[in-house]
Amino acid sequence: AMDDRRLFRYGPDYTVPEFETALDWSAWPGSAGGFQGAVEMCNNNGACRKLAGGAMCPSYRVTRDEVHLTRGRANSLRLAISGQLGPDALAGDAMADTMKLCVGCKACQRECPTGVDMARMKIEVAAAGVAKAGLSLRDRMVAHMPRYAPYLARVSWLANARDTVPGLAGLSETIAGLSSKRSLPKWRSDSYRHGGSAGPIDGTPVILFGDTFNTYFDSENLRAARKVLAAGGFSVVSPLPEGSSRPPCCGRTYFASGLVDEARAEARRLIAAYLPLVRAGAKIVGLEPSCLLTLRDELTALKLGPEAEEIAAAAMMFEEFVVANAARFEFTPLERNVLLHGHCHQKAHNVMGSVTAALKLVPGLAVETVESSCCGMAGAFGYQAETYEVSQAMGELSLLPAVRAAESDTLIVADGTSCRHQIADGAHRDAVHVARVLEMAIADNTEGTGA
Repeated sequence: AMDDRRLFRYGPDYTVPEFETALDWSAWPGSAGGFQGAVEMCNNNGACRKLAGGAMCPSYRVTRDEVHLTRGRANSLRLAISGQLGPDALAGDAMADTMKLCVGCKACQRECPTGVDMARMKIEVAAAGVAKAGLSLRDRMVAHMPRYAPYLARVSWLANARDTVPGLAGLSETIAGLSSKRSLPKWRSDSYRHGGSAGPIDGTPVILFGDTFNTYFDSENLRAARKVLAAGGFSVVSPLPEGSSRPPCCGRTYFASGLVDEARAEARRLIAAYLPLVRAGAKIVGLEPSCLLTLRDELTALKLGPEAEEIAAAAMMFEEFVVANAARFEFTPLERNVLLHGHCHQKAHNVMGSVTAALKLVPGLAVETVESSCCGMAGAFGYQAETYEVSQAMGELSLLPAVRAAESDTLIVADGTSCRHQIADGAHRDAVHVARVLEMAIADNTEGTGA
């Protein structure tokens, strides 16, 4: 059988020893709880070498270097887990360098013929690296953002000083490795307050999941989504974990930094806050693709059992929910051209159809989608001094030229927080979330009791 590892692909001495993994890989065969099988899904077909169409593989499209290709990373992983790169190679510097330019776009998960999930494997590599060497100052700053964000937002004027006080941007690059060429997200003093409600008291309940980024940097998006959902007759709630004023978090920043145990702790808080309403029939509606779709993907790999599966089954992107309940919404005409950029994770999870369908519910909107790969920001990737130039080069492949070419009155639409930041920095245009566009067109501008 082809599944017999003694045949065709591997020599007779090829073996992978058992080792403990941070994530659940039991859906795949082989050693290390199935991690071996996940790595070996790459059969070297080379589909990731394409330079046009789809999104895979953004780092290769910029560098044209096999090392920075899904196939190259998979081969390096195979050598590492089979001991051919020396002991403890998964946590070594060579493996970290191999993964350095992987932006976790998940394009390979969807576009590779064998479904190689390099984004998830990158988490496993990061977890091994953290267990061996710990985190840098910059990685700690990024990872723990959901926990310190409520406090920093209270002194937003101070938190935002890095981009306004001469010399601080350069100092941040020297001390923390944050590129002085890149502006940072702006903390908001009017961050979104969780725990409130909107819409009719007796309306169908829906959970509005306020991720860290939209809560503290782009709170107008959550307010817009709340208005739209309330106008559809839904009772919009954003529950807090019992005894806590800090909102639930998907754990995205912890996954990215390799702190899987911390991501698991955040997942338990979210499950505790949302599961009672989910079991009563409520859906979880989110705005930030990388965060909401974590609930459908990585959350189920945290070994948290059937409760995590219940959360995953209830999680919907804002546009998916609106389209599924289109009969409940009434939108007034909006005669505008829209240039739409899809987030990588929206593409990987086949959500883009719902995004365009939601926009087309508004009469008069003419929607054009940019044929683009990753915008280049990819969370912290675009802020890192050592990857800033590659980040910009990714944006210049197609997204930024398309935005610059758009007419000045064209609405630039992008759901991803990082995508909007790249567009602002690289093309000097303000992009808006789909929720903001639908807010412009709702016939009933219902207000709620949230903030």
